[in-house]
Amino acid sequence: MIYFRLIIESFRFAWQALRANLLRTILSLLGVTIGIFAIISVFTLVDSLERNVRDSMSFIGENVLYVQKWPWGFGGEYAWWKYFQRPEPTMHEFRMLDRNLTMDAGVAIFADRGNNTFKNGNSSFTGADLMGVSYDFNKAMEVPVDRGRYFVTQEVDAGRNVIIIGNDVAETLFPRQDPIGQNLKIAGQRFTVIGLMEKQGESMFGGPDFDKMGIVPYIAFSKMFATGPRGVSSAIVVKGRENDPGLLELEYEIKGLMRTTRGLKPRDDDSFAINRPEMAAEAVSGFFAVVGLAGWVIGGFAILVGGFGIANIMFVSVKERTNIIGIQKSLGAKNYFILFQFLFESVFLSLIGGGIGIFLVFLLTLIPQDMMKVGLSLGNITLGLGVSAVIGMLSGIIPAFIASNLDPVIAIRSK
Repeated sequence: MIYFRLIIESFRFAWQALRANLLRTILSLLGVTIGIFAIISVFTLVDSLERNVRDSMSFIGENVLYVQKWPWGFGGEYAWWKYFQRPEPTMHEFRMLDRNLTMDAGVAIFADRGNNTFKNGNSSFTGADLMGVSYDFNKAMEVPVDRGRYFVTQEVDAGRNVIIIGNDVAETLFPRQDPIGQNLKIAGQRFTVIGLMEKQGESMFGGPDFDKMGIVPYIAFSKMFATGPRGVSSAIVVKGRENDPGLLELEYEIKGLMRTTRGLKPRDDDSFAINRPEMAAEAVSGFFAVVGLAGWVIGGFAILVGGFGIANIMFVSVKERTNIIGIQKSLGAKNYFILFQFLFESVFLSLIGGGIGIFLVFLLTLIPQDMMKVGLSLGNITLGLGVSAVIGMLSGIIPAFIASNLDPVIAIRSK
C-alpha cells in the first residue's frame, strides 16, 4: 500500500511540475521526441520493408534446394567467368534425381522465359513471363491456383498445350469472361486455359510476377524454345523433408548423384551449383541490420540532447522545490521517498516525450502506400517506451540523488 501511495504522490508532483513550466518542459522533451521518432520510424520502415521483401521472396520457396548452372552471388567478388562453361541441368539429370533421391519430398525441373506475347483474337498481352514446369513443381513451390486446377500427370508427361494464367493476363485477354476452357496463342501455339492464379500484386524483390505469368508443362515449353542439343536453360528444385535439419543430408545426396552422373573425378570441381534460399535471406538481413544501425546512430544524438534537457529540468526542479523537500524530510519523509519522487518525475517526462514520438510514427503508418504496407509493431512500441524510460532514469538519477541527500534544516531555510 505504501508503494502505491508513493507512486501516486510522485505522479502528482510530476504532473504539477509539468503544468507549472509547460513551455520549458515541452522544449526540453523535444529532443527525446525527435530521437524516439527517428529510431522507431526507421525500425518501423525497416521491419515493414523487410517483411514485404521476404513476402516477395516467397516465390523461391522454403526448405528447398536449387540445382543450377550459376551460383547465387550476394556481395563480394562474383567470379562469373568460372561458371560460364558449365552445362545446364537437363531433363535426364532431373529424372535421375527423381529416381534415386531418398531424402526428398519432391523434385521438379523448370525453365522460364520473359517478354512473351499472349494472344486471344484481337487482344494481346505483352511482356508476360512463361514458365515450363514438371508435375511435382507444386510440391516444391507454391502455385496459387484460385480457379480451375493444376496439371494432371498425363498432361505433363505428354507435353500437352494447357496453361495456368495470372490475373492480369485473364483480365486483358478474357474481359468479363470465365477464362477456364478458353484458348490463347503463344509463339503460334494454341493453349487451353485450365487454371487461374490468385491475384498477387506487385513484387518488391523483382521476382516473377504471377499476375503476368503463364505456366505450362515443361515438355511443351521445351518444344517452343529449345536452344541447342541440351534444350532450354533450366533449373532443378528439390523439396527437403522436415526430419533433415538444414537439408544437409539432401545436399550431400544431390552432390554425389550429380557428380556421378556428370562423370566428375574426385579432384574435379563441381560443375553445378546447389543454391539455398537462406543465402538470399541472409543477404537481406545483413542489409537491414546496417539500416537499423544507422537509425540508432541518427536517433541516438537526438536522444542524447533530450536526455540533457530532462536532466536540466530536474536540476531546476530540485532547486525550486528545495524548501518543499526540507518540509517533507522534517515530517518524516525518507531519502528513498525523495529519490523515487524525482526519479519517477524524470521517467514520466521522458515517457511523455517518447510517447509523442511513437504517436507521430503511428500517424506515419496511416499514410496509404500502394507498394508497401507499413505497420507499427508492438515490439517497436515497447522498444520506444523502454528507451524513453532508460533515458529518463539516467537523466534523473543525479538530480534525484542530490535531492534525497539534502539536509532538512538547510533545505527548509532556503527560499
